[in-house]
Amino acid sequence: MNELEQARKIINEVDTQMAQLFERRMEACELVAKYKKEHGLSILDEQREKEVIAKNSSLIENSVYKEYYTEFIKETMRISRSYQTRLNEGQRVAYSGVEGAYAYIAARKMYPGATLVSYPNFESAYRSVVNGESDVAVLPIENSYAGDVSTVMDLMFSGTLYVNQVINLPITHCLMANDGVELTQIKKVISHPQALAQCQEYIKNMGFEAITCENTALGAKSVKENSLTDTGAIASMETAELFGLKVLASGINASRTNTTRFVAFSRAQNSPNTKSRNMNERFILMFTVRNEAGALAKTIDIIGAHRFNMCNLHSRPMKELLWNYYFYVEADGNINTQNGKDMLRELSATCDRLKLVGTFISD
Repeated sequence: MNELEQARKIINEVDTQMAQLFERRMEACELVAKYKKEHGLSILDEQREKEVIAKNSSLIENSVYKEYYTEFIKETMRISRSYQTRLNEGQRVAYSGVEGAYAYIAARKMYPGATLVSYPNFESAYRSVVNGESDVAVLPIENSYAGDVSTVMDLMFSGTLYVNQVINLPITHCLMANDGVELTQIKKVISHPQALAQCQEYIKNMGFEAITCENTALGAKSVKENSLTDTGAIASMETAELFGLKVLASGINASRTNTTRFVAFSRAQNSPNTKSRNMNERFILMFTVRNEAGALAKTIDIIGAHRFNMCNLHSRPMKELLWNYYFYVEADGNINTQNGKDMLRELSATCDRLKLVGTFISD
């Protein structure tokens, strides 16, 4: 046997082993896909992929091989994602509005390949997951300019679903109208109340009458279907393209850093590995405290004493009790550690109601 034959023999043996290992890996991918579907997680986990690439590449001692191995593992993970997407094509993702709304854009980014299902409002989208009609609901919770989305915050506090994913979607509002309509013809604008609030300065300067609707895309759809000539819609560039509307002005929102946070709600709670040390790991708590002096301060002190850094703290009035509030806390860290469990136990003793809403990797 010459050197070439010897080399080919080794390659054949390795390929046989790799084929068997490939099957084992793909079987594990099936379990990953099932878990992600049940817990409302996206197929793509960029942070996890970076960690795997770095860890596996470090196993290669030959520096020349390492460069090629990095490409090899990247391609392997791409194949894994493709297979998981195929397995989860039946995943149903609810959103509020119509095709082209910002929630639709967020849902498409979070769950590429999934079936996106439109619902008329936030609550019906949320309830569709509770009732098992949908696997996930993608809803907005906060805008950097207009503040909290109160309806979704209330659902988060009173409902049974968990938050397992959060993305920040930059919002760029455009004024759009039917073909042939000029800016000088526009007397009214139609959009969601938050979009109108975010473009209030522009609307006032132009002297437009503001008309509210359920969501931005629905306003654009109304302008198109009714062939309106004196009314424009305020929505995204993607919405204009979807409905065949002409953009008369872009970037009309007052804040150039306008961003909306969208969360994914699912029935199962995602628990991070107890040994995870991901710097981008976060969790959300919602709670009420006793109506007595120092109750809130004591709760916040407990969180600080366990070395969790609070990123957000909001209060919301409770509808059923006048002048009573619940609180929303978002903090950095892995709450599934012993330290996190100890903190929850202490908080349970000081809070009237305490809910771990979810854990996620911040972008």
